[in-house]
Amino acid sequence: MIRCPGCSTLYGSQMDTCEHCGFAPPRIDGHVAWAPEMAASAEGFKAEYFEQLAGLEAGNFWFRTRNALVTWALAKYFPSMGSFLEIGCGTGFVLSGVARAFPDARLVASEVYSAGLCFAAQRVPQATFVQMDARAIPYEDEFDVVGAFDVVEHIAEDEAVLANMRRAVRPGGGVILSVPQHPSLWSASDEYAHHVRRYTAAELHDKVRRAGLEILRSTSFVTLPLPAMMLSRRANQDLSKFDPVAELTVPAPVNAALETALRLEHIAIRAGVSLPVGGSRLVVARRSKT
Repeated sequence: MIRCPGCSTLYGSQMDTCEHCGFAPPRIDGHVAWAPEMAASAEGFKAEYFEQLAGLEAGNFWFRTRNALVTWALAKYFPSMGSFLEIGCGTGFVLSGVARAFPDARLVASEVYSAGLCFAAQRVPQATFVQMDARAIPYEDEFDVVGAFDVVEHIAEDEAVLANMRRAVRPGGGVILSVPQHPSLWSASDEYAHHVRRYTAAELHDKVRRAGLEILRSTSFVTLPLPAMMLSRRANQDLSKFDPVAELTVPAPVNAALETALRLEHIAIRAGVSLPVGGSRLVVARRSKT
């Protein structure tokens, strides 16, 4: 269902307009725009970063292994998922992995910047894409699972986003998140990415529970490379000298070694081990059925 921004009436998500007040969201580049005033510029991300990401994600160890972890978690905790909403889909790299793992699922993905939707739509043409502010999600009781992968750390009002995600899933549905972890790792990389925060596990767990969600699983990842990551972040504190492309273009032997290390972590995670420390954290949660 859609909660009409014009009159707050609920109407079917397949309808183009609200029958009560006639509200119809505009379209930008063919996509429904729920927050058109933010489509070209908004706080929390650099729109020009989409093109850089689109060309580098598929070969980078971190993006590849995060996809593997996300799709494993979806299959483990929500094996019968029939519908999925991704908040902040970026270039669609995660969504492409979800599409392969759940080929029959209805996929909807959002991005506040309309520029990102063009890249995502090319990667996953079978999905529906919308321009949307995560703080004002119009869907209610609509999806089996809602996911946000390295998104909520960009938004000051993260608790509003989590509450909106809970509202968008059906009773008994799931919410899955990944976020950067450990405030001590803050560096120019976070500043360039317009992060508002890096989380502690306790902070994230508290906010997820306050949103009305039950945590099913929480684990760190990017654990084995953490010592090297700490040294790199401490040496990388000057934003004026930060090169985001260099951070993503790891030499091939190093990239392969890091991917192997993270896949070893995944063996432990799949076996039930919840890793206490790591550069990132994955949380799987569920809305109660009542």
